[in-house]
Parts: sequence; C-alpha cells; structure tokens
Amino acid sequence: MMQEEEKDPIQDQQEETPVTSEETAPEVVAEAAAEVAEEAAPEVVAETETVVEAAVEVAEEAPKKVRSTKAPVAEEPAAAEEEEEEDEVLPILETLTSSTAFDDFNWNMDKRGAILYSDAERAALLKSYDKALHQIEENQVIKGRVSSISGGDVVLDINYKSDGLIPVSEFRDTPNLAPGDDVEVFVESQEDSQGQLGLSRRKAKILRAWESIVDSFKNGTIIRGLVISKTKGGLIVDCNGLETFLPGSQIDIKPVLDYDQYVGKMMEFKVVKVNEQIKNAVVSHKALIESDLAEQREQILGSLEKGQVLEGIVKNITDFGAFLDLGGVDGLLYITDISWGRINHPSDVLSLNQRINVVVLDFDDQKKRISLGLKQLTPHPWEVLPSDVGEGSTVKGKVVNIEDYGAFVEIQPGVEGLIHVSEITWGNQTVHAKEFFKMGQEVEARVVSIDRADRKMSLSVKQLTSDPWSDIEARYPVGSRHDGVVKNITNYGIFVEFGDGVGGMVHISDLSWTKRYAHPSEFTKPGSPLEVVVLNIDNEKRQISLGHKQIQENPWDAFDNVFPVGSYHEATVLKRDDKGATFQMPQGIEAFSPAKHIRKEDGSLLEPGETVTVKVIEFNKDDRRLLVSHARYLEDLKYKAEAAVKAERAKEDGENQAAIADVQKKVEKETLGDLSILAQLREQLENK
Repeated sequence: MMQEEEKDPIQDQQEETPVTSEETAPEVVAEAAAEVAEEAAPEVVAETETVVEAAVEVAEEAPKKVRSTKAPVAEEPAAAEEEEEEDEVLPILETLTSSTAFDDFNWNMDKRGAILYSDAERAALLKSYDKALHQIEENQVIKGRVSSISGGDVVLDINYKSDGLIPVSEFRDTPNLAPGDDVEVFVESQEDSQGQLGLSRRKAKILRAWESIVDSFKNGTIIRGLVISKTKGGLIVDCNGLETFLPGSQIDIKPVLDYDQYVGKMMEFKVVKVNEQIKNAVVSHKALIESDLAEQREQILGSLEKGQVLEGIVKNITDFGAFLDLGGVDGLLYITDISWGRINHPSDVLSLNQRINVVVLDFDDQKKRISLGLKQLTPHPWEVLPSDVGEGSTVKGKVVNIEDYGAFVEIQPGVEGLIHVSEITWGNQTVHAKEFFKMGQEVEARVVSIDRADRKMSLSVKQLTSDPWSDIEARYPVGSRHDGVVKNITNYGIFVEFGDGVGGMVHISDLSWTKRYAHPSEFTKPGSPLEVVVLNIDNEKRQISLGHKQIQENPWDAFDNVFPVGSYHEATVLKRDDKGATFQMPQGIEAFSPAKHIRKEDGSLLEPGETVTVKVIEFNKDDRRLLVSHARYLEDLKYKAEAAVKAERAKEDGENQAAIADVQKKVEKETLGDLSILAQLREQLENK
C-alpha cells in the first residue's frame, strides 16, 4: 500500500540499476558495509560491526525474498508472512539510512550496484542496530565518556542515539578533565523540550555519595570526607559532595576542646545515623578509632599473662589511681600499687603522657579489666631493711599518717612504724596524737619492737628521755606550787602539764573556794597558764592531784562570823533556773536560794541582775554551802510592821509613852532603819 502512495527510493534505484545476481548479492552488501565503516567516525566503527554482520546474513537471503516480492501473491498466508518479514527488516534499514554514522553512504547504489530490500528486511536491520545501543532510563546513574570540552560545556557520549551536555562548572572537583575520561552522570531526562539528552554530574555525585553513606551505615564500611567548617556542637564534613554532621563527642576518644584544628583535614569516618527523608547523616571518627582499638584489645587480652611486664602511657589520673593505655586496651594502676611508700595522690609520682613499665597483677576476660602494678617491679623495702634496725635502736622518719590511737612514721619508703599515744609522753593523762605531731613532720624515735615477718614496728618518743616518775616526789613534793599549762579540759576537771611533760589534774571542786562552776571551761581554756599546788602523788598509777584554790587561804574559816544564820545582806541575782537562783554575796562568795524563796511582794520571781536584801537561812563551812532567802526577809518586814501598828494603838489607848518609845526604837533597830515602812503604817492607821 505504501508503494502506491509514496515511491520508494530504493525501488527507483532498482529500476535504474541492474539487479545484482543471487550469487554476488552478499558480497556487494558486505563490500558496501565495509566502505561505510571506513568512512564512519572511529567511535562508531566498533558499534557498527554487529550491524554489518546482521546485514550480511540478511543479504544472503535477499535474492529469494526479492523474487518473492516480484511474484504475484497467490495465497494470503504468503502475504502475511511477507508483512511479518517486513516488520523485522524495516527497523534495520531505517537505522542504517537515518544514522549519522552512515550519512555519507549512498543508498541508491547507482554506481555500486545495490539490491532492493523489503520492509521486513529493513525492520530486521533496524532492530539489530537498536540492540547495539545502550538502553537508558531516567533517574539512573550511568557512565559516559568525554567527547569534547568547548563553550563552557562538556560533551558526553553515553553510547546512546544522542550525546549529552553538562556545564563545566559541575566538574570543579576534576580540574584535569580531558576528552576520553570516563565519568558518572545522572540521567534527568531522555529528551527535553529541545530534544536533547538531560544529564547531571552533580546529582550523580550526590546519589553515589548517599549510596556510600547508606552502605557505611548498614555494613560498617569506611568513608572519607573533608572537614569544611565548624558549627554548634561539632563539625560539617563533605563526604563526596554531601554534607554530614560530625558531633564534637564523636571526633576522638579523648575530649576535644579546639574544633578549629580539624577544619580543612581529610579524615575517615563511619556513619552512625541516617535520615532517609531529608538525606542527612551523622558520622563518627571516634567509632573508627574504637573499632581499631577493639581489635588491638582482643589481641592484647588474648596474650595477657599474670606477671607479664608491659609498657603503658598514663592517659588519666584520678584520686584512686591512674589509667594506662597499653596499646589499644586500658589498665588500672591503683594508688596502693604505685609505690611501696604512702603517697597522698597519684600525681605525686605520675604525670600525664608519661611512659612507664608496669606488671600485670590480674585481668578479667569478660569484664575487660586489667589490674596493674608499678611497685611490684622493685623488691619490698622490708626485704632490704638494714639489719642494724632493731629493738632499742634510734630511727628517724617522716609522719605519714595520724590517727586517734597514734602516728605512723615512715622510716624509708614502704617501712613504717607506729608511735602509740601511750609512747608519746610519760604523763598518765589521755593525749591526742594530733596535738603532738603534724603531717610531714620529721621525728626521731626509739624502736620498741620489730617483726620483720609481719612487717610491723613499734616506736616510742618518750623513751628517748629518762622517766621523770623515777624521782617525781623529789621534784614535785606535796604542797609545792608550780606553774603549768592547761592541756585538756574534761567535764570533771582540768589537766595541767609541767615543762618536762609531767602533769596532773585539777578537779572542778578545787578551782575556787567561793564560786561553783558547772563546767571547767567556765574557768579557763586550753593553752592558758595556771598556777597549781600539788595535793597528792600516786607513783604506782602515775597520777598527780593538783589544786588551784589552795593557793589562797580558805575564806570559809571566817565566813561563819560574816554570814551567820538570820543575818541580812545585799545580794545580786547572777542566774536563775527552775531550781532557784544564785546570788553574788559580799566578799565574792556565792549563795543559793531555792525557787520558793525568790518571790517578790507581787508574787513574781526575781530576775538576773536585780539587787535585793536576802536573809541567811543556812551556813555550812565544811560543804561550803550558803543558802539565802528573799521571801524570808519580806516576812520579817511584815512582822515588824505589825509590831509597829500595835505600838501606835497602845499610844492611842494612853499607854505609857516611855513604853511606846521603847517599841519604836526596837522596831527601828530590827528593820535596819527602814523608817519608810513605819510611815506607811502610820498612814494606814490615820486613814482608818
């Protein structure tokens, strides 16, 4: 049908050109194809070899098919078969006639002699040609070869029917790009509005970068990236064109304070987190280091043995020890295993990044813990202690520890002795080691006992001097006075020490003749000088009884005449409690008044600081006790006032004026001259 409407150029050529014989048809086609191949571009030669082979095969069958086209159509099945063959050959012919690689080939073959191809043969040739081209799809990454670079564009041949153009700006990462280089590109569209192939180098890089990031996240592979900038909390890393985030905590296994030192560096990472929706990822350099350290750790742990000596680097120092890096695995060196001697802190011996040799004391495969020792590399000091250090010898050392029961003195590193509190002074009173020693103090002591097997030593300071108790009675006879220093205060007394370390106790009752103290601290304080008198000496118990009030005579011997029972005295309230009040009496003596004896006329109680008249109701010289009463004084006043009233009434009744005068004198005498009371009584009588 097509031949009737449009005249086939091949058929026109057939009419003008003699038909090639059946025997020469294949050679003619092959020769023509070879000539076309020679004239084609070098890039197309390899691609057309397949087409030539297909054309030769078709040409061998061409004479038969040509004859069949000239013969009349006898049966419909034959016609259908011919149409089917046309469908197979037509694409091949169309490809050969329309391809730019064969533009110079003269398909009319007016001078070369050509045969006529049917539509089926053309379709078969086009089909073979299409097979020689790559099948591409949009949104995929393919490889292309740079054909040329001109006009700010890169021409890429992707083995497709048309080439692609990509701006040179997308190849900034490859400044030495040249024709013939292979690059990966992303197919945006097979044909845009202008009929051109749409490619993108940038999208191909991003897609490949994301694929490598996802692979690193899923499989733990390593990726490389360039640290391009610093941001809040970390760094921004360019991983093959895709920006990722590196947190500050994932930069290194050690804390990093200066982020700027990493900007511009190319580093290796592992992806620890991805977000598929926004195509974002978090990377870690620390994870890469830890994985390497884990492998080294397994190797080291597999070869560890107790007693093995290793070299380590001090990476951290704490109060309880130091952590050492043994080359991929950490070990702990406790403070007690650093030195045979006492140290206050590991930093006294070790410093950061110091390289030392240590011995493996113990390790736990499951918990990955390794205990190390440093002092174990040297012999124990007790094993090399000089033989001249024995009982009775004098040694020098430094105080390294002070407890309530004594002080520890280090004779040499690792060898210590205890000075018990009982060996500090010859006195029998309780002492505290902190009062005699200070940390780091150099002291001299005598060895009391030594046990090299148990590594124990007892020392004494007091034995460096003679025992003062051997002649204590001669130096401190009973009744003698001495100046001492208050060393300690208890609830029941004061310990006073003399210059030679000997001392005694002053009981609270021997502090004052006239004043009672609730606690000795009301009288003095530690460190204050105090004059005392020796009251008694117990040589066997090594105790001396001292007194302070005995320095003066006992005033109570004369107080019985000053404060007789029934006498009245002016007194000041010193203090008051639920039991009563204490009064300050004349001559410095104190008196006590029970609670019922301190009420005033209005019924209220006396307050501290008030000065009133009191009546002595009890005096005991032996117990040094004086009791007074203000209430009794008020009762006496009332009695005397009543007597005065009786005297006034007797006067009114005409009694003897002399008798009235005697009563008045007697009242005035007994009330100590308090005439105001008599005036009040007279006023009351007149009012009546």
